[in-house]
Amino acid sequence: MALKSADDYSLVRVPIEARRPMWEVFMIRFGAVVCLPLLMTGATIGYGMTLKDVIIATLLGVLILEIVSFLSGVAGALEGMSTSFLSRWTGFGQIGSALIGLVISITATGWFGIQNSVFAEGLYSAFGGKVNLQLIMLISGIGITLIVVYGYRMLSYVANIAVPAFIIGVLWATSKMLGNYSFSEILSSSPPGEPMTIGVAATVVAGGFMVGAVITPDLSRFNRNAWDVFWMTLLSLLLGEVVMNFIGAGMAHVSKTSDVVKIMYQLGGWFAAFLVIFSTIKINDLNLYAASLGITNFLDAVFNIKVNRGVVTLFVGLIGTVLSIMGILDKFVNFLLILGVAIPPIGGIMVVDYFILKRFRKVLEESRKKGELPQIVESINPIAILSWIIGSLIGYYVHWGIPALNSLITAGALYWIISVIWSKITRQHPLVFVKN
Repeated sequence: MALKSADDYSLVRVPIEARRPMWEVFMIRFGAVVCLPLLMTGATIGYGMTLKDVIIATLLGVLILEIVSFLSGVAGALEGMSTSFLSRWTGFGQIGSALIGLVISITATGWFGIQNSVFAEGLYSAFGGKVNLQLIMLISGIGITLIVVYGYRMLSYVANIAVPAFIIGVLWATSKMLGNYSFSEILSSSPPGEPMTIGVAATVVAGGFMVGAVITPDLSRFNRNAWDVFWMTLLSLLLGEVVMNFIGAGMAHVSKTSDVVKIMYQLGGWFAAFLVIFSTIKINDLNLYAASLGITNFLDAVFNIKVNRGVVTLFVGLIGTVLSIMGILDKFVNFLLILGVAIPPIGGIMVVDYFILKRFRKVLEESRKKGELPQIVESINPIAILSWIIGSLIGYYVHWGIPALNSLITAGALYWIISVIWSKITRQHPLVFVKN
């Protein structure tokens, strides 16, 4: 497979003939949900809740995530564009989309490095500290980078290996757990840790995957229609979040700890622990994929430089790998969390612009029929930028409810209200700012 084939339509629409079956896109998305961080979420909320409350909290979180995932995903599927690229015609304009691409890229690259460290440290522990930790980081970082270089098709191949491996590891540990405890005993057991409310738990569930929900177009652009997006997002969330959270919570009740690696080791030995650790490769390749798409869009929007996404992946992957080896990424976790709060508002603004204001829908539809990109694009939309900033600040400083959802709703509502008012004042219908 040549490197050139890895560009993955980063700066053009994904053509109809390149769209993939629902189950194939689902497996990649499912791999992003069914992973070590999700099992950690289940163990965390289960440590402070009954299993019945875990299910209620998870369903509430899934409802929120599905709404965001479906709406943003449909826009991506209809237009065949990634999140950052589509944002040029859904609120942000060319310069605004460059900022979005940059924020997503920095966030995803940072988490790529951190997850690479988690993977390497897990293997390091599995081998009893008898291998070189930095060498494992180097090998795993380069390995994942090479996977992502080849784009969507390779992501699909890896998902078909990593997802079953993760499920086998979890089922192995679960069978060991049920061999020592009855299901009814686990179901009726009291939480071993400090009590957690359903509201807080739903916040953890929804907030933990909100960024993934917003960047759904990165994958859904390969879906064939809105129904494919619906089933892809719904099934991945239901089968992933509900089942894995329930299992993780049950394991926390039995093992009396929320540390997933310790839980897996106690219940299934290093075989189960290794398979679960191995699954981090699946979410990490999507981190790097999102980063490469964002950087590609940034370079094109700001400098009019069209760089092959595969080449960008090599560069970004090496940076993330080196940073993980140097051990400095741990110091940037708080910074990455701040950037994470800045991503949900993007989804709110894009959904409002595409489905409610429909400022560029006609232009998008006309160009879509020709298989081209719209000739008209704003330079920047000040209302979107202002709403983005305010929404991010709300998400960061207001801790009531779900911060990620607070920022998304605030930005979307503010963008809609100001746009309608400004459109009436300027008598522009639709409201369009300075064009290139």
